[in-house]
Amino acid sequence: MRFTVVTYGSDGDTRPFAALCRGLLDAGHAVHLLGESSSLGIARTLRVSCSALAGDVRSTLPAASPDVPLTMREAMATGRSLLRLIADSTMAWTQTIAEHARDSDAVLFSGLAMFAGLGAALELDKPRIGLWLLPISPTREFCSPMMPPLSMPGFLNRLTYHTLHASLWRYYGKPANAARQQLFGGAARERMKLDCPILYGISPQLLKRPADWPASHQVCGHWSSPAADWRAPAELEDFLAAGAPPIYVGFGSPSSFVRRERLERIVTAVAGRRAVFYPGWSSIDASMLPKNFLVIRETAHSWLLPRCCVAIHHGGAGTTHTSARAGIPSIVMPFGADQFFWASRLTAAGVAPKFLSRSAATAEALRAAMDFTQTNEVQLRAKTLGAAMAREDGIADAVQRIEALLGDAPGHPVSQLEQILSPGFYG
Repeated sequence: MRFTVVTYGSDGDTRPFAALCRGLLDAGHAVHLLGESSSLGIARTLRVSCSALAGDVRSTLPAASPDVPLTMREAMATGRSLLRLIADSTMAWTQTIAEHARDSDAVLFSGLAMFAGLGAALELDKPRIGLWLLPISPTREFCSPMMPPLSMPGFLNRLTYHTLHASLWRYYGKPANAARQQLFGGAARERMKLDCPILYGISPQLLKRPADWPASHQVCGHWSSPAADWRAPAELEDFLAAGAPPIYVGFGSPSSFVRRERLERIVTAVAGRRAVFYPGWSSIDASMLPKNFLVIRETAHSWLLPRCCVAIHHGGAGTTHTSARAGIPSIVMPFGADQFFWASRLTAAGVAPKFLSRSAATAEALRAAMDFTQTNEVQLRAKTLGAAMAREDGIADAVQRIEALLGDAPGHPVSQLEQILSPGFYG
């Protein structure tokens, strides 16, 4: 079969889908991945056919020097810039997706470009499957991951998802609906519903599938990128060989929010121990850090993190899964979005202390968090969790489910999508 896979965002938003595309290729299918231009390096490394969608997501993040204190105004401007990018790019996204999807057997979509992918699939009458790295299916078991983790009655938990979906439609769906109408001449839609199968690249060790999800919404396991072809630079190899496993510090694309004050608190808490620092999308360099820190560039985290003793990170879905799979504890310093949710999952698993918000992340609190992660009990829990996640094969599971949904697997001669996408399936 031929698939068009659509996503948009940072490297962390694209990497799991590139890995899934590789799995589909290895299963004998043809795949083309569409994503943000700066995030497609991993797809090319995995020899996945890919093209860039319009826009530069990196341009929406703060560009100020780490020496300039972060203001609330600057943080709020980032959100407004991202919404402008979506509004300005959705027409081009939909057009590009449609060009590739015309010759595809199905459209798989996710992230900021989800409604562009959904709209193109609807107009071209293509089977469609949602791919997600965070739970968006309404459930009574926990509130929306875009909210701070709260203990609420089940009906209120479920209500938060309706609020989330309304926001997604307002900011992502309406521009895609307008683009769909202009490009295809279709009738106006009050809402493009996500009434299709959804596969989650989430480990069931971190999030068990809620009992009240539709049968077509499934947790597959983490879609991790293979690191077999990656080779560490000599400087990193030498650093790792020179002593005990170091502390990993990295905040991915949100690293542009890390300023001098937070950096100094981390340095104080590390207290001279060996550490590797990944600057991500920030301009932090070795001159801002002491000699016990090695600044690294783009590195295969699935290779590096098992060689570390603890990971200090922002709580993105990718880093959360990779650090847990590596069998090491975490200290999470979230910035926003679903990062608080993933921090709470690591805490619930017993491999991380409670997350440290910006105001709570003092040097003293970081030192206490470090002490927590180095206890024998936490270290054992982290190793046990990592071993359980290592037994998962999320990519193989997702590939099998996609084939079954589209009637291209043994025992599934008729597409399950015919039933799932029929009126009334969701009640």
